[in-house]
Amino acid sequence: MFGDLLKRLTAPDPDRLPEPDARLALAALLVRIARSDGDYASAEVARIDKILAKRHSLSPFEAAKLRSDAEALEAQAPDTVRFTRAIKDGVAYEDRIGVIEALWDIVLADGVRDQEENTLLRLAANLLGVNDRDSALARQRIEARSD
Repeated sequence: MFGDLLKRLTAPDPDRLPEPDARLALAALLVRIARSDGDYASAEVARIDKILAKRHSLSPFEAAKLRSDAEALEAQAPDTVRFTRAIKDGVAYEDRIGVIEALWDIVLADGVRDQEENTLLRLAANLLGVNDRDSALARQRIEARSD
């Protein structure tokens, strides 16, 4: 099912992904960061569904289906670089900051910031071309919303 997308993600010079594949790449990146600490908490799953529903105007059922597909893709994908490259190539800088906010939202969803999550988020921000300052501001905005 994901063979074609994985082939495009792992190509040396991939084409820009069509919208459904770009959505799936973002969802898989959210799943990857949620799983990075070895505890894929129900709060993180719920937050992923909420982010996907809001970002892509999906019903709860459609968001859960996209997340489920992303879980399968994330398990098969070789590395984070492929997801971030697909997103970076197809998304303006301002929208990539929104991606970083979504990643911070997942990291903070279970109330614990693990070192694995922090490390992966810093890597993802770097690969997305988002500087540390903008990533920190994105984190602060997410923390302010949850207060």
